[in-house]
Amino acid sequence: MPEKILIVDDDLDTLRLVGLMLQKKGYQIVAANNGKQGLLKVAEDIPDLILLDVMMPEMDGYEVARRLRENPETANIPILMFTAKSQLDDKVTGFEAGADDYLTKPTHPAELQAHVKALLARSVKVNKEKPVPVDKKITTVGIISARGGVGVSSVAINLGSFLSSNMGEKTIVLELPQGMGSMGRDLGFTDFGNIRELLKKAPNEITTEAVEEALFEHEAGMRVLPASEEPKDAIFNNAIQQSGTIFSRLSSLAHFMIVDFGAGLPRLSQALLPQCDQIIVLIESFSNSIAQAKLLIKNLLELGIEEEKILIVLNNRMRSDLLLPRKQVNSEIGAPLTMAFTPAPELFSQAIKKNTTAVVEQPESITTQHFQKLAKIIIEHEAEKA
Repeated sequence: MPEKILIVDDDLDTLRLVGLMLQKKGYQIVAANNGKQGLLKVAEDIPDLILLDVMMPEMDGYEVARRLRENPETANIPILMFTAKSQLDDKVTGFEAGADDYLTKPTHPAELQAHVKALLARSVKVNKEKPVPVDKKITTVGIISARGGVGVSSVAINLGSFLSSNMGEKTIVLELPQGMGSMGRDLGFTDFGNIRELLKKAPNEITTEAVEEALFEHEAGMRVLPASEEPKDAIFNNAIQQSGTIFSRLSSLAHFMIVDFGAGLPRLSQALLPQCDQIIVLIESFSNSIAQAKLLIKNLLELGIEEEKILIVLNNRMRSDLLLPRKQVNSEIGAPLTMAFTPAPELFSQAIKKNTTAVVEQPESITTQHFQKLAKIIIEHEAEKA
């Protein structure tokens, strides 16, 4: 497919002439005649390069560039500023706003084409970097549900806690959905916005050392990278390249990585779930929850995830006569349940109050035995594949 170039300029003659010039070279051209329209065009379909005029009414090119750089999903789009302003200070302002290159009007067609070609070549090189090598001994377990409130975070931190404290395994727990984090506060960490700073970086700036420094140590022995709890940070759920790099870096730092994917299948989850060795789908004993879980499992299979990698776990979090019996749950889900947790709301509440996990708070409890069983299933599953 030809590379897509977005031209943002309020001068219609420039839009037409430059567009035709680049179109003849085989590029796909999209045009916008002001800054706001340009941002809307980017939101609709991300281009491979943006040719951006500076002098525009209402929103100039500097502001457009700044907004693009603030959004993780658009932060790495190459920007070529194309303007009549030729003073050194103007160019410095352009580079500070986020421009990758700068041309002054009028410019020779050959010069414009050379700059466009060079920027696109650099962009392709960055995007086609080899994936970060992953330690093959690592076992990555993703935990997900069809809807919120099913206990994904609780299962993730307790499974990670059991693997580290009871089995002595080097374990990392990653909370993926930004803007709605709960692990940091539940485990008693303070100032747990470390992942936000990582997600602001370009992917090639996210080193293993930087990721390791962002981890929090918990008394259970596991290390945790909590999600931000600030709602505005939900924008970082679009930072797929950055999140993928963090995911890969973490994979070289432990024997087990437990990933809280939260609810549903946003683009980020679709990109990272196929990299998991096993996926735990949490369900509840309610018909609506089961119906939604069936759709989630169907979508996971459509992503190319092998059926044997999916473990269906029933997580009953409340004692209620309204809960369906396990036999009926089995029948409605249409697939065998891996295991079921019995309700223990007081234990989980008590653990959160003490900023610890249920398996640490009561190591002899039935709940801890359930996590022991789940950990054993995961380890045996990986042993069978080896």
